Amino acid sequence: MQKPNLSFWKLWNLSFGFFGVQIAYALQSGNISRIFRTLGADPHDLSYFWILPPLMGIIVQPIVGTLSDRTWTRFGRRIPYLFIGAAVAVAVMCLLPNSGSLGLSLSAVMFFGLIMLMLLDTSINMAMQPFKMLVGDMVNEEQKAKAYSIQSFLCNAGSVAGFLFPFIFAAIGLNNTAPEGVVPDTVIWSFYIGAAILIACVIYTIAKVKEWNPQEYRLYNPVDETKETSASWLTLLRNAPSTFWKVGLVQFFCWAAFLYMWTYVVDAVSETVWATTDPATEGYQTAANWTGVLYAIQALGSVCWALVLPRFSNTKVAYGASLLLGGLGFALIPFCPNQYLQIIPFLLIGCAWAAMLAMPFTFVTNALQGYGHMGAYLGLFNGTICLPQIIAALCGGGILSMIGHHQSSMMIVSAILLCVGALCVTFIKDKR
Repeated sequence: MQKPNLSFWKLWNLSFGFFGVQIAYALQSGNISRIFRTLGADPHDLSYFWILPPLMGIIVQPIVGTLSDRTWTRFGRRIPYLFIGAAVAVAVMCLLPNSGSLGLSLSAVMFFGLIMLMLLDTSINMAMQPFKMLVGDMVNEEQKAKAYSIQSFLCNAGSVAGFLFPFIFAAIGLNNTAPEGVVPDTVIWSFYIGAAILIACVIYTIAKVKEWNPQEYRLYNPVDETKETSASWLTLLRNAPSTFWKVGLVQFFCWAAFLYMWTYVVDAVSETVWATTDPATEGYQTAANWTGVLYAIQALGSVCWALVLPRFSNTKVAYGASLLLGGLGFALIPFCPNQYLQIIPFLLIGCAWAAMLAMPFTFVTNALQGYGHMGAYLGLFNGTICLPQIIAALCGGGILSMIGHHQSSMMIVSAILLCVGALCVTFIKDKR
């Protein structure tokens, strides 16, 4: 039976909690390098700290997807995992930015920070995955692109808030510098406020969304019984449609590119505009705050571009063109010596980000109709997000040394990777 059309507000409510989750994710991606550099990390080791987030994602999301496929409670099948993940994330967000204020040695501070980072990303992944599954469960193919575009809009709106928090708190007078090895108050309070918004948004979603019971779910999601009974991950991967792997190839280059941005862009902007990469200087911390503003501008660009994407008649053209625009944006970062000129490349990067949030799941969930195990498949598909980040993080220090120790040059590497990803879009066949 065809899934019913949902009103705009029902589609909105399915994804509204993503706003809060993305604030947490934005605070993590926008401030982790800044936090660890402030705590004393060497730039050549910086990419290794970024191994933990995707590593936890590649472990947690398939588990959450598989378990939630088999979970039926009076609260739903996906929502219990959403709530648990959000609750843990809130606790960790209050602890992580205080790593340098505990009076620990440098090695102990780094270890504590890594544990907190691991728990934060685990919980964010646990809270994030159910939203994608809810759309896959309850939205028909005709509305799926619209649903993921709404999710992309909310995701980027949350990013705007999360990225701007440190800049705003500095503007209203909170300390943007601190003793050596201590994270500034602007960052600490950003995490506190982000945690409060996260739990409020998740509570809203839980109150507004009623998942289907098992009978309703099977009525609207009929599957081939032979595929439904084969539940091992290896079997699922072996039986996955070719679109799953082709989109995964595009994902590899895209997420490697963005991993290098998250890792090195604070130093790249500081080096290009403020001519320093020393985290003890006021210029570096100012650059870090301004990078948050640039991230917010990227998110605003993504919000606008997400509204444009459904208007393309050819989804593949929209996907590939968006990635090429993002590649151009990365290439421009080292050539914009004025902080306001940096707005242009980040708007272009936002186009790629909007497509990366919406397009892959549209292609894959359409291709998975009739396969069953939607949660498990989307959890496994998350490997195409996590694995490239792990590989990129392992290679980051070596690549940085090869290109002359200039973090701004890593933006050129990101540009090349994103353009290769755009070329790989041509291999995808869209099943509607």
